[in-house]
Amino acid sequence: MAFMKRRQKTAFEGGGLVLFSEVTDAMRAEKALSKAGYTLKLVAPPPHLRKGCDLALEINLVEKPGIERVLEERDVNYVSVTPLKAGTSRLLEFATVTDFGKWVMVKSANMKLTFDKETGTIVNTSGGGCPDIPFLHSELIDKPLNRAPRPRDIGFTLCALMLDNALDESITIYQGEKEP
Repeated sequence: MAFMKRRQKTAFEGGGLVLFSEVTDAMRAEKALSKAGYTLKLVAPPPHLRKGCDLALEINLVEKPGIERVLEERDVNYVSVTPLKAGTSRLLEFATVTDFGKWVMVKSANMKLTFDKETGTIVNTSGGGCPDIPFLHSELIDKPLNRAPRPRDIGFTLCALMLDNALDESITIYQGEKEP
């Protein structure tokens, strides 16, 4: 089905993890390091490496000193930078898509975003149990995908991050439908 076609993502080889005790710190670090030009990925660390947060940044380990410097300059709290071992899951690469005919629902972790296939308008968000979910819903509902605010920029929880991933996936799907 042409509507469900997706572009392949390029592979990322990191080698290290930045561990955090708070989700908000992981999100702040991802923004700061991305802005500084580092290549990284948000991932779920293996259980034996978790330090109170179910989110980590996969980085190129050879860039450890520069990354630590950026985090310290930006006053971002982190627990440690450690070599990556097998067992991390690609948290932000997992999304399931359900086509309901007129609408498409994209689910990332426990967050769901549904949009109209014809107009690209967000018709619903659901899931999660985080305190910022009602606010995020009110900010996204009835907005075109390409003009909706980024949940990761206006939210403060892992639910916001997963909803942001669902928005990314929805935009990719919608743009794929609009390509000739």
